[in-house]
Amino acid sequence: MAAVTAWKDGAAPIRTIVLGATGSIGQSLADIIERNPERFDVVALVANRNAVALADMARRLKARTAVLADETLYHELGELLLGSGISVSAGEAAVLEAVEREADLVVGAIVGAAGLKPTMAAIKPGRRIALANKECLVCAGDLFMARIRETGAELLPVDSEHNAIFQVFETDKADQVEKILLTASGGPFRTWSREEMASVTPDQALRHPNWDMGARITIDSATLMNKGFEVIEASHLFPVTHEQLGVLVHPQSAVHGLVQYKDGSLLAQLGSPDMRTPIAHCLAYPRRMEVPVQRLDLAALGTLTFEAPDLNRFPALGLALEAMKAGGGAPAALNAADEIAVEAFLSGTIAFPDIPAAIEAVLERLDAEAGLSASLKVEDVLALDLEARKRTQEWINARRH
Repeated sequence: MAAVTAWKDGAAPIRTIVLGATGSIGQSLADIIERNPERFDVVALVANRNAVALADMARRLKARTAVLADETLYHELGELLLGSGISVSAGEAAVLEAVEREADLVVGAIVGAAGLKPTMAAIKPGRRIALANKECLVCAGDLFMARIRETGAELLPVDSEHNAIFQVFETDKADQVEKILLTASGGPFRTWSREEMASVTPDQALRHPNWDMGARITIDSATLMNKGFEVIEASHLFPVTHEQLGVLVHPQSAVHGLVQYKDGSLLAQLGSPDMRTPIAHCLAYPRRMEVPVQRLDLAALGTLTFEAPDLNRFPALGLALEAMKAGGGAPAALNAADEIAVEAFLSGTIAFPDIPAAIEAVLERLDAEAGLSASLKVEDVLALDLEARKRTQEWINARRH
């Protein structure tokens, strides 16, 4: 990959585009930019439909333009930013136009498959892509990484686990790596039996013990599906085989990732569970920048514990590992089915154990009908995404009757 020059004192500000500005990643990013205004020139902020939050952030970060994906909210955004000097646009075409603007850094943090097209379009020579949208790699990892290689853009992982691995993975010694281990907190139901989890409520599932995240990723953490997605992502980000990827349940969320080398060395990255740390690492790489996160006090923490994941109680992780091995469209179908199933659970339509049950049924049906292991183009990925959503909703509707 082409190296992107790190920011240094006296250097020109980093021209920055943020996709998914009003989400949890965007909010953490905004905090860092506000504390270092001389380092960043915010070219564009892109959000889905939260006009109020986007307008507020655009003013605080002195953005040049603010863009909403929902074109029906164009006038509302315009009124909110009236007199600010910040240009306003809305709609899918406006989002794609925003990523065409001159920039050094693009933060890809749009949630869901909706982030695939704009993030792919943002990959250009000389750019740094700080990636927080997991669907780009889960649904279209081969295509996404091919685009990165073709353009020579620099890809840095924002997700805390992948960023941790990136920090301790010696790329020039990849042939000496024995195993990558991603850690999972285990979520709120780590010690619950299958029988106890049958009566889990959305409110209980949304109480993550360590992290403050959006609703879907919090539920995915409770089922361990999120860790499955992260393993799929890691298979694209790092030059290792599927057999070299593993998961450790680590309730304290202090160790975010580990790399085992052939000489027996086990390198780990540790830190407090605060997304500003991996975000700042991507923004300043290969340098470090000061971030006011709580420092990890190992003496106060006292104990770090680890255990193997239980695929019997958390079958979602097993489904993700199988989809990774199948390749092709299987991960895209997995992601789409999960999103619909999670929405149904949050609305009270299905029970917590129905989330992996729905996903498994949809994957089996789609694979039996058309096969899921074939390689895909972006258009195929998006079409499969829609089909998997439709089939999942059909399964849910049948479950209700």
